Amino acid sequence: MPVALEQPVPDFQAQATSGRLVSLAELRGRQMVLYFYPKDSTPGCTTEGQDFRDRHDEFQAANTLVFGVSRDGLKSHENFKSKQAFPFELISDKDERLCQLFEVIKLKKLYGKEYLGIDRSTFLIDRNGVLRQEWRGIKVPGHVDAVLAAAQALNQAG
Repeated sequence: MPVALEQPVPDFQAQATSGRLVSLAELRGRQMVLYFYPKDSTPGCTTEGQDFRDRHDEFQAANTLVFGVSRDGLKSHENFKSKQAFPFELISDKDERLCQLFEVIKLKKLYGKEYLGIDRSTFLIDRNGVLRQEWRGIKVPGHVDAVLAAAQALNQAG
């Protein structure tokens, strides 16, 4: 069953960089941003990751963990994270379980060819595991600022 606003997100476990297994249940008490992006080391995905990196301290101050998610493997993620000095983990979703849970796989077109790919999307989950905000089909410029403002407001609301 897919996620819905103002509803608890089903618990999940996913492999991430730094040998970490990310579990929603283990992160209770902290807010979480999951940002889904199409592919490591591509221009838009690099810019988006850099924006989250550059505002990371502010997310931390707002009691919010940030995780990037794509279908790339852990080796690709480790290279991308290292090259861009991301202070947050990247989740590998090769089996598309998280992509399906959050319904981010969409039919896309590139150079006249259609394919299934990740629709750039971000989700804000509160400290109790409830989905509080979602952004779908986003454009990168200014996006991280909007997510940070929402995370700060949610943290203030308690």
